[in-house]
Amino acid sequence: MDLVELNLKDNNLGGQVPQCLTNFTYLKVLVLSSNQLSGILPSAFTHTKSLLKALRLTHCNLNAIPSFLLYQYDLLSVDLSHNKLVGTFPSWLLVNNTNLRGMHLVNNSFSGTLKLPNTKHDSITLFDISHNNFNGELPCDFLIGCFSLEMLNLSNNNFNGQIFPQYMNMPVLTSIYLNNNNFSGKIGKGLQNFTSLEDLDISNNKVSGQVPNWIGNFSNLMFLLMSKNLLEGHIPVQLSKLSSLTILDVSENKLTGPIPSSFNFSSIRDLFMQKNAFTGPIPKSLFRSSKLLMLNLRDNQFSGSIPNLINKHSSLRFLLLGGNHLQGPIPNQLCQLRNLSILDLSHNRLNGSIPSCFKRMIFWIGQSDIHNEYRSIGLALDQQFMIHGLHYYRSILSLSSFEDAFPSLYHLYHSFEVNCSTKNRYDSYKGNILNFMTIMDLSNNGLFGDIPPEIGDLQGIKALNLSNNLLSRSIPKSFSKLKNIESLDLSHNKLSGQIPRQLTELTYLAVFNVSYNNLSGLTPNERQFGAFDESCYIGNSGLCVTLINKSCTSVPTPPLLPSNGEEGEESAIDMVAFYWSFFGSYVTIILGLLVILWINSHWRMLWFYFIGECIDFFFFIGFQNMYHARPQ
Repeated sequence: MDLVELNLKDNNLGGQVPQCLTNFTYLKVLVLSSNQLSGILPSAFTHTKSLLKALRLTHCNLNAIPSFLLYQYDLLSVDLSHNKLVGTFPSWLLVNNTNLRGMHLVNNSFSGTLKLPNTKHDSITLFDISHNNFNGELPCDFLIGCFSLEMLNLSNNNFNGQIFPQYMNMPVLTSIYLNNNNFSGKIGKGLQNFTSLEDLDISNNKVSGQVPNWIGNFSNLMFLLMSKNLLEGHIPVQLSKLSSLTILDVSENKLTGPIPSSFNFSSIRDLFMQKNAFTGPIPKSLFRSSKLLMLNLRDNQFSGSIPNLINKHSSLRFLLLGGNHLQGPIPNQLCQLRNLSILDLSHNRLNGSIPSCFKRMIFWIGQSDIHNEYRSIGLALDQQFMIHGLHYYRSILSLSSFEDAFPSLYHLYHSFEVNCSTKNRYDSYKGNILNFMTIMDLSNNGLFGDIPPEIGDLQGIKALNLSNNLLSRSIPKSFSKLKNIESLDLSHNKLSGQIPRQLTELTYLAVFNVSYNNLSGLTPNERQFGAFDESCYIGNSGLCVTLINKSCTSVPTPPLLPSNGEEGEESAIDMVAFYWSFFGSYVTIILGLLVILWINSHWRMLWFYFIGECIDFFFFIGFQNMYHARPQ
């Protein structure tokens, strides 16, 4: 049987491509990706009778396009991604292969303006030239004739100019990725013609103006990503007509105004609106959704209270409301968010006590859970690509995963960032690392009262920040159960009493801050507490830092403040026992001395002699002082 498909990827093969490959005259599929090959493909491929259907040479350290491709005229798919290819766009590949369906040149060093041939390309479905150095404006006749194009990825280049200012006829285009470029101006009306659009990513550009109302006409739109631009104005209510919208990201723009209360969020799974100037109350409909996984409204001007109408079947895992003007107490209804992994309510005007029912929150989520959520989206979209006629494309490449087939889309599900305060700084978390982050940040509010000991039941939490509030009484000993915690910040409160020595059992604790409280006593110095410097404790006048101040060893440890009646009674009993034991020891010593003097006559004579000498000495000193003191 003649060899039709040869797949040798991920084998760490070295050296040049063997010449014998040219003997396979019926070879249709060749995959040599992720090896340590050197040189180029054998020149004999130029004369072979075999006309390849699919070629994949990713991660092969190539610095030039193999010359044998000049003689291939029947390719359906070519993937030369993740190499060191330079020069201008190889338009001749499109000219020679009129049946080309997939072209991937991702992560190379191609440069210059993008010029496509004028010939029609009725068959092309996937066109990905992302992560290169292409620049300039897109030509007016760009992609004319590509009637079958379904996915266009120009992201991570240096393209500029307006986005689709003119009409283009691509009726089946479903995915457009233009993110991380230098596009500017308003969103062109030419985009209106892409009626089958499912994914639109124009994030991280310089696009200005308002979000067009007509985007609400894209009935199939699933992902709308417009972050890090210069967009302004209100969110058009027409977006609520998008019944399939799953991810909406308009973060880091100049958007203003309230979010319409009539806005329909029922289909949205991830909502990013942080770092804008939104005002008014947070819509209650957001918390009624059972599908919402990510809600990021940080750093806006939202006011009012946190909605207390929460769906008990909520799937919410990331709730970030920090940096707003929210007031009132933290509603107990938040405790119904059993799947919560990150809670950020910091830098608001919240007051009242911390709900003790927070112990109901798991604050831990397995790695596979979130991955499976986003993988389900990917598989659903993958199925859509199958429906659109790409089944043959996938099978011919023998690809086994969604990530292999559509790397740009796979990256989309793992590119979202969450900024949270941990370890005394704001860090950005994205991708799989979010699966392991469990954070509660209630800092910079007006919360008062005790810290509920039930917080110690959140054993999966990694970072807890309660700083800059009005919390009082003692640090709960139950915090010793936070076995996975890495950062604990209780600074700038009114906490009193001692630092519980049980906290030394927190072996993962890397950041600890209790500065500017009313704590007293000795600081722990065992285990990791031996590495914390004085800045962790500054602003506590009654606290003695053992590793800095050596005199702490002579400072008596004040008694712990009783937290209930039983502890107060126990402390009183301990002091009575101390006084009786001291008196008993004193009496025992005196009686023992008298017994020794009564039994041993020699020691008794020495004792009386010693007493006599002491009397004579003190009499002489007294007489001398009187003599010198008399008037002369």
